Amino acid sequence: MKLTKIAFAMTIALAGCAGNKTEHLKSLSADQVTDSIAPGEDFYLYVNQKWMNEHPLTGEYARFGNFDLLRDTAEERVRQLVTGLADTNPEEGTVAYKVATVYTLAMDSVRRNAEGAKPILNDLAKIENAPADSLYSIFLWMHKNYASPFFGVGPMEDMNNSSEYAMYIDGGGMSLGDRDYYLENDERNSAVRNAYKQLIVAQMQNAGYSEADANRIMKNVLKLETSLAEKAWTREESRDITRMNNPRTLDQIKEMYPQVNWDEFFPATMGFAAPEQVIVTQIEPIKRGMELLASSSERELKDYYLWKYVSQASPFLSDDFTNASFEFAKVMSGVTEQKPRWKRALAATEGTLGEAIGELYVEKYFPPSSKEYMVGLVENLRTALGQHIDNLTWMSDSTKANAREKLAAFTVKIGYPDKWKDYSSMNIDPALSYYENMHNASMWHQDEMLAKWGKPVDKTEWGMTPQTVNAYYNPMANEIVFPAAILQAPFFDPEASDAENYGGIGVVIGHEMTHGFDDQGRNFDKEGNMVNWWTEEDAAAFEQLTKGLIAQFDAVEVLPGLHANGAYTLGENIADQGGLRVAMTAFLNSQKKKGVDINSESAKIDGFTPEQVFYLNYANLWAQNIRDEEIRSLTTGDVHSLGNNRVNVSLRNLEPFFTAFGIKEGDKMWRPESERVIIW
Repeated sequence: MKLTKIAFAMTIALAGCAGNKTEHLKSLSADQVTDSIAPGEDFYLYVNQKWMNEHPLTGEYARFGNFDLLRDTAEERVRQLVTGLADTNPEEGTVAYKVATVYTLAMDSVRRNAEGAKPILNDLAKIENAPADSLYSIFLWMHKNYASPFFGVGPMEDMNNSSEYAMYIDGGGMSLGDRDYYLENDERNSAVRNAYKQLIVAQMQNAGYSEADANRIMKNVLKLETSLAEKAWTREESRDITRMNNPRTLDQIKEMYPQVNWDEFFPATMGFAAPEQVIVTQIEPIKRGMELLASSSERELKDYYLWKYVSQASPFLSDDFTNASFEFAKVMSGVTEQKPRWKRALAATEGTLGEAIGELYVEKYFPPSSKEYMVGLVENLRTALGQHIDNLTWMSDSTKANAREKLAAFTVKIGYPDKWKDYSSMNIDPALSYYENMHNASMWHQDEMLAKWGKPVDKTEWGMTPQTVNAYYNPMANEIVFPAAILQAPFFDPEASDAENYGGIGVVIGHEMTHGFDDQGRNFDKEGNMVNWWTEEDAAAFEQLTKGLIAQFDAVEVLPGLHANGAYTLGENIADQGGLRVAMTAFLNSQKKKGVDINSESAKIDGFTPEQVFYLNYANLWAQNIRDEEIRSLTTGDVHSLGNNRVNVSLRNLEPFFTAFGIKEGDKMWRPESERVIIW
């Protein structure tokens, strides 16, 4: 029983903050920009072409950029922390012992290869040998322990009362996620679908099935998942969060979906009685899952359950399983080398005991001064966004007042949580197989989630570990969160200039704040409840502006015949533009407060004006090389625009950018004022 959580975490990587302490560039080099490409021709390549030439992709990466450099630094630090624990010979049962044990088990390929599929054979036999009249019990068992056949159910913050938890029923059941992979027959989707078929056959053979049986399982899985895809939402539909808010009484749920005995389902899968009310996120897609549950043959259901089980187990089994998964990854992302075993082992360990590792990370690598810098910078950005709200020409005073209230109510979390998870009850036993330990850990995390039911929402809880190189905005908590690992060089540097830091972490803070007012975040009030605080006229004006931004990104051809998806990436594009505008205002405010004349010759940094440095560092953040396969995959499944478009398309709306680099009509980066879109 695992709920596919509504995509509220708005991912983006970050960069530094501090005072104007140096006259030289720190986060990037003056030599990095190229003389062969004019800033008005292609600003992204003007800043990043040399970097791209100097950082060719290696086999394990589908893309590699400045964000990945920072992640590599954090990853190496975590590696040293984890391997160092094993060297201390920790006492059995301690958190240190559990961390060291999980990592050791993950690294022990000899044992895992000797065990092969043995750790899962009893469970596969349970599915295979179940009598027809007990298949419903297998369905309940799967939901409780291993996967979410046909749909997902679980508690999460109530969209209508964010201080309490609601029970959600969510669509799902498709291993490939996006409906187009099943339904579209173009070259890309056909290639992914064929690779998926090969993956199923290979993994089921690894699990001990004959080639003939593995092919039968594959065909039945594709049949059921394709049927689910026929009713699944499109990527664009999935952006409409208001459509997901469908509260229903338990009696209504029973009437809508009679295929499931709901009075039995909740006690059997979650350990408590059925709630009086449930929020249904996708009414029709879930209905199709219910219909398949009731109408599929015994053999089809068993094969579907077998694959769902093997799919979730395969990362923790022998090399035969992980190698088969990698063959599929080659098609999806274009990588040619599997990540080193230690990286995969480390990721699994962090996924199991992430905050325990985070506590060690913060103690060693996150000085209090970094948090102090961030607190001050966040308040500067909050002030600047308030100025932007006040100056909007398309929004009424009443809606502005509500927006200011929401902005003032933002909760800011920096570095690490105030209280750490207690892992003392998690059972990690080296006598058990790696898979058994990972399953036990998964059940521990599930029990932790289910224990929240009936209690007030814990507003202090974090959705990321401190060692994660990322940040997010959560609309149901109205909070912005910046983990410790992102606040380090080359993106966070107290010795860098204000221009670099505001163009780096400043833009990111502004980005996360703007998410509170993007196409999804704008539907929630200052308390994190789904409340319409807009006038009808203001909402219509906002929608009209977003149509213009959607069209700008739709017009970009990312590969021959493939265009960016402006509707799917709308929230991130709004936040990118808002982050750039608000951070520039905050930067100018900070320089005025310091008495710095940014137009003076003495204010230049390695020959660049402060405004130029601001935009240079923003573009520098997105420096990367990327494979065509990854471009296609991200365009299909990522709500973020590609890095070069986050630079070139967003900047082409900003007059201060044109002024800073003397970009004029006739330059490719120029956009006429009548075609520019300014939202926040």
